[in-house]
Amino acid sequence: MLRALQSGVSGIQQFQNRLDVIGNNIANSNTIAFKSARVDFADAFSQTLQVSSASSSGSGQAGMQVGSGVTTSSVKNIFTQGALNRTGVGTDMAIDGDGFFVVRDPVSQVEYATRAGDFRLDSNNYLITNKGLRVQGFNAANNTSGGAQGDIQIDANLAPATTNPTATLTTFSVGRDGNINVHMSDGTQFMRAQILLQRFSDPQALLKEGDNLYSGIASAGPLGGTTPSAGQPGTSGLGGIESSALELSNVDLANEFASLIATQRGFQASARIITTSDEILQELVNLKR
Repeated sequence: MLRALQSGVSGIQQFQNRLDVIGNNIANSNTIAFKSARVDFADAFSQTLQVSSASSSGSGQAGMQVGSGVTTSSVKNIFTQGALNRTGVGTDMAIDGDGFFVVRDPVSQVEYATRAGDFRLDSNNYLITNKGLRVQGFNAANNTSGGAQGDIQIDANLAPATTNPTATLTTFSVGRDGNINVHMSDGTQFMRAQILLQRFSDPQALLKEGDNLYSGIASAGPLGGTTPSAGQPGTSGLGGIESSALELSNVDLANEFASLIATQRGFQASARIITTSDEILQELVNLKR
């Protein structure tokens, strides 16, 4: 009966893990670009009661094993794309397809990946996240001729020489290829920068850091290999950028509630195993009296 008791305890522990993941999914059903997760179970080590063997006549004995419960084999993030929602805000961006934005902490210089494109412009016209991390890309008038990759800045610098000296920046637009085109008050237009995207061969190696950020870029098989190098949207399997839009969470609430009910039933059944095992053990103790 001790094996049954152990199986019940392991079931409670693993169903609790699944319940935690489901609860987090539901809590983030309205989080921008949130990626839901799932828990995968695996059977625990089985105790062998009899080893299988074969005889010359072909009538060998079968092996016998008794399992000792269940374990959690993995908690996987589901990187399917969420629906795109039009916001009308020029600094909002969504990725239509594969890829991640790359943002950099200007203090620690650490880079992160994110699917959340709820960006804004700071007082120095850098394109940043709500936490102040700077979006990365080509920051040059001609990104095909050696433009340096770095923090994207959207201003009137690098305007053509024909631009009126008194002209000011009125607005800007972002194309599917990530090009940021600045529109000046005198009618002049020019490309100020280009947003770059990163993709991974093993996105499960990414680690959630909170604030819609992922770390572990080097371990996830990025473009550029050991020296990660982001690519232009629409190339190398990367998706395009939809401006004035945000990607919604990919959490399927109907599926999560179905999983919640199944998890609750599994938890209750595991608890029942423990209760029954305890009662039978008590019966065994009473036999000595």
